[in-house]
Amino acid sequence: MVETYDQDEHWMSLALQLAAGGRGRVEPNPMVGCVLTKNGSGIASGYHREFGGRHAEVEALLSMVSPLDAKGATAYVTLEPCCHHGKTPPCSDALIRAGVARVVVAMRDPYPQVDGGGIRQLQDAGIDVTVGVLQHDAQALNAPYLKRVSTGVPWVIAKWAMTADGRIATVAGQSQWISGTASRQQVHQLRARVDAIVVGMGTVVADDPMLNARLADSESEEVRPARVAKRVVLCRQRLPAADSKLILTASDLPTWLMASPLVDAAELRRLEERGAVVFELTTDDRREMVRQSLQRLGEHSMTNVMVEAGPELLGSLMGDQQHPCLIDEFHVYVGGLLFGGKSAPGPVAGSGVGAIELAPKLKLHRVDQFDDDVRMIYRLNRS
Repeated sequence: MVETYDQDEHWMSLALQLAAGGRGRVEPNPMVGCVLTKNGSGIASGYHREFGGRHAEVEALLSMVSPLDAKGATAYVTLEPCCHHGKTPPCSDALIRAGVARVVVAMRDPYPQVDGGGIRQLQDAGIDVTVGVLQHDAQALNAPYLKRVSTGVPWVIAKWAMTADGRIATVAGQSQWISGTASRQQVHQLRARVDAIVVGMGTVVADDPMLNARLADSESEEVRPARVAKRVVLCRQRLPAADSKLILTASDLPTWLMASPLVDAAELRRLEERGAVVFELTTDDRREMVRQSLQRLGEHSMTNVMVEAGPELLGSLMGDQQHPCLIDEFHVYVGGLLFGGKSAPGPVAGSGVGAIELAPKLKLHRVDQFDDDVRMIYRLNRS
Protein backbone atom coordinates (compact mmCIF):
# COMPACT_ATOMS: atom_id res chain seq x y z
CA MET A 1 0.00 0.00 0.00
CA VAL A 2 1.43 3.40 -0.99
CA GLU A 3 1.42 5.78 1.95
CA THR A 4 0.25 9.29 1.07
CA TYR A 5 1.48 12.53 2.60
CA ASP A 6 -1.82 12.81 4.49
CA GLN A 7 -1.08 9.45 6.08
CA ASP A 8 2.42 10.66 6.90
CA GLU A 9 0.95 13.65 8.71
CA HIS A 10 -1.50 11.43 10.60
CA TRP A 11 1.17 9.10 11.95
CA MET A 12 3.61 11.92 12.65
CA SER A 13 0.91 13.73 14.61
CA LEU A 14 0.53 10.65 16.81
CA ALA A 15 4.30 10.49 17.27
CA LEU A 16 4.35 14.14 18.36
CA GLN A 17 1.60 13.49 20.90
CA LEU A 18 3.66 10.62 22.30
CA ALA A 19 6.80 12.75 22.42
CA ALA A 20 5.12 15.33 24.64
CA GLY A 21 4.81 12.65 27.33
CA GLY A 22 8.49 13.13 28.11
CA ARG A 23 8.14 16.83 28.98
CA GLY A 24 9.89 17.62 32.25
CA ARG A 25 11.54 14.18 32.41
CA VAL A 26 13.91 13.94 29.45
CA GLU A 27 15.67 17.31 29.53
CA PRO A 28 18.38 18.23 28.60
CA ASN A 29 17.52 15.68 25.90
CA PRO A 30 14.79 16.55 23.39
CA MET A 31 11.29 15.07 23.51
CA VAL A 32 10.98 12.38 20.83
CA GLY A 33 8.19 10.03 19.78
CA CYS A 34 8.15 7.14 17.30
CA VAL A 35 5.36 5.21 15.58
CA LEU A 36 5.93 2.11 13.43
CA THR A 37 3.44 1.24 10.68
CA LYS A 38 3.03 -1.54 8.16
CA ASN A 39 0.52 -1.87 5.36
CA GLY A 40 -1.18 1.31 6.54
CA SER A 41 -1.67 0.18 10.16
CA GLY A 42 0.18 1.07 13.33
CA ILE A 43 2.14 -1.83 14.76
CA ALA A 44 4.22 -0.24 17.55
CA SER A 45 4.97 3.04 19.28
CA GLY A 46 7.18 4.52 21.94
CA TYR A 47 8.68 7.73 23.27
CA HIS A 48 11.71 8.88 25.20
CA ARG A 49 10.46 8.63 28.77
CA GLU A 50 13.30 9.93 30.93
CA PHE A 51 16.83 11.24 30.69
CA GLY A 52 19.27 8.35 30.42
CA GLY A 53 16.52 5.94 29.38
CA ARG A 54 15.84 4.27 26.06
CA HIS A 55 15.16 6.53 23.09
CA ALA A 56 11.84 6.58 21.28
CA GLU A 57 12.88 4.35 18.37
CA VAL A 58 14.16 1.61 20.66
CA GLU A 59 11.06 1.88 22.87
CA ALA A 60 8.88 1.34 19.80
CA LEU A 61 10.94 -1.60 18.51
CA LEU A 62 10.93 -3.30 21.90
CA SER A 63 7.15 -2.92 22.23
CA MET A 64 6.54 -5.33 19.33
CA VAL A 65 5.53 -8.93 20.00
CA SER A 66 8.14 -10.10 17.49
CA PRO A 67 11.14 -8.06 16.32
CA LEU A 68 10.64 -9.59 12.88
CA ASP A 69 7.50 -7.45 12.48
CA ALA A 70 9.68 -4.37 11.91
CA LYS A 71 11.09 -5.72 8.65
CA GLY A 72 9.69 -3.62 5.81
CA ALA A 73 7.91 -1.22 8.18
CA THR A 74 7.82 2.58 8.15
CA ALA A 75 9.12 4.47 11.21
CA TYR A 76 7.75 7.93 11.97
CA VAL A 77 10.18 9.80 14.22
CA THR A 78 9.71 13.37 15.47
CA LEU A 79 13.46 14.11 15.46
CA GLU A 80 16.33 12.78 13.38
CA PRO A 81 17.53 9.45 14.86
CA CYS A 82 20.78 9.82 16.77
CA CYS A 83 23.89 8.29 15.21
CA HIS A 84 26.37 8.57 18.08
CA HIS A 85 27.07 6.70 21.29
CA GLY A 86 25.84 8.74 24.26
CA LYS A 87 24.03 7.31 27.26
CA THR A 88 22.41 4.88 24.80
CA PRO A 89 23.55 3.29 21.51
CA PRO A 90 22.68 4.97 18.17
CA CYS A 91 19.02 4.75 17.17
CA SER A 92 19.98 4.80 13.49
CA ASP A 93 21.76 1.45 14.02
CA ALA A 94 18.68 0.02 15.75
CA LEU A 95 16.41 0.97 12.84
CA ILE A 96 18.85 -0.48 10.28
CA ARG A 97 19.19 -3.76 12.18
CA ALA A 98 15.39 -3.99 12.51
CA GLY A 99 15.05 -3.88 8.73
CA VAL A 100 12.68 -0.93 8.39
CA ALA A 101 12.13 0.11 4.78
CA ARG A 102 11.29 3.78 5.30
CA VAL A 103 11.90 6.43 7.93
CA VAL A 104 9.86 9.64 8.06
CA VAL A 105 11.55 12.38 10.11
CA ALA A 106 9.83 15.55 11.25
CA MET A 107 13.05 17.57 11.54
CA ARG A 108 16.81 17.31 11.58
CA ASP A 109 18.57 17.37 14.94
CA PRO A 110 20.97 20.36 15.10
CA TYR A 111 22.97 18.73 17.90
CA PRO A 112 26.54 18.74 16.50
CA GLN A 113 27.08 15.00 16.98
CA VAL A 114 23.96 14.27 14.89
CA ASP A 115 23.06 17.18 12.53
CA GLY A 116 22.25 15.14 9.43
CA GLY A 117 24.48 12.18 10.29
CA GLY A 118 21.57 9.96 11.30
CA ILE A 119 19.74 10.65 8.04
CA ARG A 120 22.85 9.94 5.96
CA GLN A 121 23.48 6.68 7.80
CA LEU A 122 19.92 5.51 7.11
CA GLN A 123 20.16 6.48 3.45
CA ASP A 124 23.54 4.77 3.08
CA ALA A 125 21.90 1.58 4.36
CA GLY A 126 19.34 1.77 1.54
CA ILE A 127 16.46 3.08 3.66
CA ASP A 128 14.05 5.57 2.08
CA VAL A 129 14.09 8.74 4.22
CA THR A 130 11.55 11.59 4.13
CA VAL A 131 12.32 14.74 6.13
CA GLY A 132 10.07 17.68 7.05
CA VAL A 133 6.65 16.17 7.80
CA LEU A 134 5.01 18.43 10.44
CA GLN A 135 8.37 20.11 10.90
CA HIS A 136 6.83 23.31 12.30
CA ASP A 137 4.99 21.33 14.99
CA ALA A 138 8.13 19.43 15.89
CA GLN A 139 10.12 22.67 16.16
CA ALA A 140 7.45 24.19 18.41
CA LEU A 141 7.47 21.12 20.67
CA ASN A 142 11.24 21.16 21.12
CA ALA A 143 11.78 24.93 20.93
CA PRO A 144 13.53 25.01 24.35
CA TYR A 145 15.96 22.26 23.30
CA LEU A 146 16.63 23.95 19.96
CA LYS A 147 17.36 27.27 21.66
CA ARG A 148 19.80 25.74 24.13
CA VAL A 149 21.65 23.82 21.39
CA SER A 150 21.92 26.89 19.12
CA THR A 151 22.63 29.60 21.72
CA GLY A 152 23.87 27.85 24.86
CA VAL A 153 21.22 29.51 27.05
CA PRO A 154 17.93 28.07 28.30
CA TRP A 155 14.36 28.79 27.25
CA VAL A 156 12.96 31.53 29.52
CA ILE A 157 9.35 31.27 30.73
CA ALA A 158 7.92 34.31 32.51
CA LYS A 159 4.84 33.79 34.65
CA TRP A 160 2.61 36.32 36.36
CA ALA A 161 -0.96 36.69 37.59
CA MET A 162 -2.91 39.90 37.12
CA THR A 163 -6.43 41.17 37.46
CA ALA A 164 -8.74 41.75 34.52
CA ASP A 165 -7.61 45.40 34.58
CA GLY A 166 -3.91 44.49 34.49
CA ARG A 167 -2.89 44.98 38.15
CA ILE A 168 -0.66 42.62 40.12
CA ALA A 169 -1.45 44.17 43.50
CA THR A 170 -3.83 46.63 45.11
CA VAL A 171 -2.83 50.20 45.90
CA ALA A 172 -2.09 48.89 49.41
CA GLY A 173 0.25 46.24 48.05
CA GLN A 174 -1.94 43.15 48.56
CA SER A 175 -1.58 40.45 45.89
CA GLN A 176 -2.66 37.13 47.41
CA TRP A 177 -4.59 35.75 45.78
CA ILE A 178 -5.37 37.16 42.35
CA SER A 179 -5.72 33.73 40.76
CA GLY A 180 -7.68 30.78 42.12
CA THR A 181 -6.66 27.38 43.46
CA ALA A 182 -6.85 25.63 40.09
CA SER A 183 -4.57 28.22 38.49
CA ARG A 184 -2.04 27.93 41.29
CA GLN A 185 -2.00 24.17 40.85
CA GLN A 186 -1.05 24.72 37.22
CA VAL A 187 1.83 26.93 38.33
CA HIS A 188 3.11 24.13 40.55
CA GLN A 189 2.88 21.75 37.59
CA LEU A 190 5.08 24.15 35.66
CA ARG A 191 7.53 24.41 38.55
CA ALA A 192 7.74 20.63 38.56
CA ARG A 193 9.05 20.41 34.99
CA VAL A 194 11.52 23.31 34.74
CA ASP A 195 15.21 23.25 35.63
CA ALA A 196 15.24 26.50 37.58
CA ILE A 197 12.94 29.09 39.13
CA VAL A 198 14.44 32.58 39.00
CA VAL A 199 13.45 35.49 41.24
CA GLY A 200 14.88 38.82 42.30
CA MET A 201 15.54 39.98 45.82
CA GLY A 202 12.40 42.12 45.79
CA THR A 203 10.29 38.96 45.61
CA VAL A 204 12.37 37.26 48.31
CA VAL A 205 11.94 40.18 50.72
CA ALA A 206 8.26 40.72 49.98
CA ASP A 207 7.06 37.11 49.93
CA ASP A 208 9.71 34.96 51.66
CA PRO A 209 8.89 32.21 49.12
CA MET A 210 9.84 28.52 49.12
CA LEU A 211 9.84 28.32 45.30
CA ASN A 212 9.26 24.58 45.26
CA ALA A 213 6.70 22.49 43.41
CA ARG A 214 3.94 21.32 45.74
CA LEU A 215 2.03 18.53 44.06
CA ALA A 216 -0.65 16.17 45.34
CA ASP A 217 -2.34 13.07 43.96
CA SER A 218 -6.10 12.49 43.72
CA GLU A 219 -6.18 11.65 47.41
CA SER A 220 -4.33 14.82 48.41
CA GLU A 221 -1.15 12.91 49.24
CA GLU A 222 2.06 14.81 48.57
CA VAL A 223 3.83 13.77 45.35
CA ARG A 224 7.51 14.34 44.66
CA PRO A 225 7.97 16.10 41.32
CA ALA A 226 9.90 14.37 38.56
CA ARG A 227 12.30 17.32 38.43
CA VAL A 228 13.39 19.47 41.37
CA ALA A 229 14.13 22.96 40.11
CA LYS A 230 17.09 24.98 41.29
CA ARG A 231 15.94 28.08 43.16
CA VAL A 232 17.90 30.97 41.68
CA VAL A 233 18.04 34.45 43.23
CA LEU A 234 19.52 37.47 41.46
CA CYS A 235 21.23 39.47 44.21
CA ARG A 236 22.29 42.94 43.12
CA GLN A 237 22.72 44.75 46.45
CA ARG A 238 20.92 42.57 48.97
CA LEU A 239 21.12 38.92 49.96
CA PRO A 240 18.46 36.61 51.40
CA ALA A 241 18.25 36.72 55.17
CA ALA A 242 19.76 33.81 57.06
CA ASP A 243 16.31 32.98 58.46
CA SER A 244 14.54 33.16 55.09
CA LYS A 245 12.83 30.01 53.85
CA LEU A 246 15.25 29.76 50.95
CA ILE A 247 18.32 29.70 53.17
CA LEU A 248 16.76 27.57 55.91
CA THR A 249 16.04 24.87 53.32
CA ALA A 250 19.15 25.38 51.16
CA SER A 251 20.72 22.10 52.30
CA ASP A 252 17.62 20.17 51.14
CA LEU A 253 16.50 22.13 48.08
CA PRO A 254 19.17 23.56 45.74
CA THR A 255 19.47 27.32 46.15
CA TRP A 256 21.71 29.33 43.85
CA LEU A 257 22.68 32.94 44.47
CA MET A 258 23.75 35.03 41.46
CA ALA A 259 25.67 37.80 43.20
CA SER A 260 26.83 41.12 41.82
CA PRO A 261 30.03 42.80 43.10
CA LEU A 262 27.86 45.10 45.28
CA VAL A 263 26.77 42.43 47.78
CA ASP A 264 28.52 41.94 51.10
CA ALA A 265 31.24 39.33 50.51
CA ALA A 266 31.41 38.14 54.12
CA GLU A 267 27.64 37.60 54.28
CA LEU A 268 27.77 35.80 50.94
CA ARG A 269 30.33 33.36 52.39
CA ARG A 270 28.10 32.78 55.43
CA LEU A 271 25.15 31.90 53.20
CA GLU A 272 27.40 29.58 51.23
CA GLU A 273 28.25 27.81 54.48
CA ARG A 274 24.51 27.38 55.06
CA GLY A 275 24.21 25.40 51.82
CA ALA A 276 23.63 28.06 49.15
CA VAL A 277 25.58 27.74 45.90
CA VAL A 278 27.21 31.04 44.98
CA PHE A 279 27.94 32.37 41.50
CA GLU A 280 29.80 35.65 41.45
CA LEU A 281 28.85 37.87 38.51
CA THR A 282 31.09 40.55 37.08
CA THR A 283 28.47 43.30 36.85
CA ASP A 284 25.77 45.09 38.83
CA ASP A 285 23.85 46.16 35.73
CA ARG A 286 20.46 44.46 36.02
CA ARG A 287 20.17 43.39 32.42
CA GLU A 288 23.75 42.18 32.22
CA MET A 289 23.22 40.26 35.47
CA VAL A 290 20.30 38.49 33.83
CA ARG A 291 22.35 37.70 30.72
CA GLN A 292 25.29 36.33 32.72
CA SER A 293 22.96 34.29 34.92
CA LEU A 294 21.27 32.70 31.92
CA GLN A 295 24.68 31.84 30.52
CA ARG A 296 25.63 30.13 33.78
CA LEU A 297 22.38 28.15 33.79
CA GLY A 298 22.98 27.09 30.21
CA GLU A 299 26.46 25.92 31.11
CA HIS A 300 24.79 23.59 33.60
CA SER A 301 22.68 22.03 30.80
CA MET A 302 19.45 23.72 31.84
CA THR A 303 16.76 23.71 29.15
CA ASN A 304 13.75 25.46 30.74
CA VAL A 305 13.96 28.32 33.23
CA MET A 306 10.91 29.85 34.88
CA VAL A 307 10.93 33.47 36.05
CA GLU A 308 8.56 34.34 38.91
CA ALA A 309 9.59 37.89 39.51
CA GLY A 310 8.40 41.37 40.21
CA PRO A 311 8.00 44.20 37.71
CA GLU A 312 11.61 45.41 37.84
CA LEU A 313 13.22 42.08 36.95
CA LEU A 314 10.59 41.40 34.30
CA GLY A 315 11.30 44.85 32.89
CA SER A 316 15.00 44.01 32.65
CA LEU A 317 14.14 40.80 30.81
CA MET A 318 11.73 42.52 28.45
CA GLY A 319 14.45 44.71 27.01
CA ASP A 320 14.27 48.14 25.44
CA GLN A 321 15.01 49.91 22.17
CA GLN A 322 18.67 48.82 22.30
CA HIS A 323 18.25 45.32 23.72
CA PRO A 324 16.08 42.37 22.59
CA CYS A 325 13.53 40.67 24.82
CA LEU A 326 15.10 37.77 26.75
CA ILE A 327 11.78 36.04 27.48
CA ASP A 328 10.72 33.24 25.14
CA GLU A 329 7.37 32.24 26.62
CA PHE A 330 4.80 34.07 28.72
CA HIS A 331 2.28 32.39 31.04
CA VAL A 332 -0.21 35.11 31.89
CA TYR A 333 -2.97 34.30 34.37
CA VAL A 334 -5.89 36.72 34.40
CA GLY A 335 -8.05 36.50 37.52
CA GLY A 336 -11.65 37.59 37.74
CA LEU A 337 -10.93 40.65 39.86
CA LEU A 338 -10.74 44.40 39.35
CA PHE A 339 -8.35 46.44 41.53
CA GLY A 340 -8.30 49.83 39.83
CA GLY A 341 -6.15 52.62 41.19
CA LYS A 342 -3.70 54.72 39.24
CA SER A 343 -0.82 53.67 41.49
CA ALA A 344 -1.63 49.94 41.52
CA PRO A 345 1.34 48.20 39.86
CA GLY A 346 1.34 46.30 36.59
CA PRO A 347 3.42 43.18 35.87
CA VAL A 348 6.28 44.75 33.87
CA ALA A 349 8.25 47.87 34.80
CA GLY A 350 11.49 49.11 33.25
CA SER A 351 11.79 51.91 30.73
CA GLY A 352 9.10 50.52 28.44
CA VAL A 353 8.68 51.31 24.75
CA GLY A 354 7.83 54.70 23.35
CA ALA A 355 6.25 53.53 20.11
CA ILE A 356 3.94 50.61 19.46
CA GLU A 357 6.04 49.37 16.56
CA LEU A 358 8.96 48.87 18.98
CA ALA A 359 6.99 46.56 21.28
CA PRO A 360 8.00 42.87 21.35
CA LYS A 361 5.55 40.90 19.21
CA LEU A 362 3.93 37.85 20.78
CA LYS A 363 2.24 34.85 19.20
CA LEU A 364 -0.65 33.20 21.05
CA HIS A 365 0.28 29.58 21.75
CA ARG A 366 -2.71 28.38 23.76
CA VAL A 367 -5.56 29.53 26.02
CA ASP A 368 -6.99 27.65 29.02
CA GLN A 369 -9.73 28.38 31.54
CA PHE A 370 -9.48 27.40 35.19
CA ASP A 371 -12.71 28.25 37.00
CA ASP A 372 -12.99 32.06 36.60
CA ASP A 373 -9.35 32.49 35.58
CA VAL A 374 -7.89 32.47 32.09
CA ARG A 375 -4.34 31.42 31.26
CA MET A 376 -2.85 32.75 28.05
CA ILE A 377 0.44 31.29 26.88
CA TYR A 378 2.31 33.46 24.40
CA ARG A 379 5.63 32.90 22.69
CA LEU A 380 7.89 35.65 21.49
CA ASN A 381 7.51 36.09 17.75
CA ARG A 382 11.07 36.37 16.46
CA SER A 383 10.12 36.35 12.78
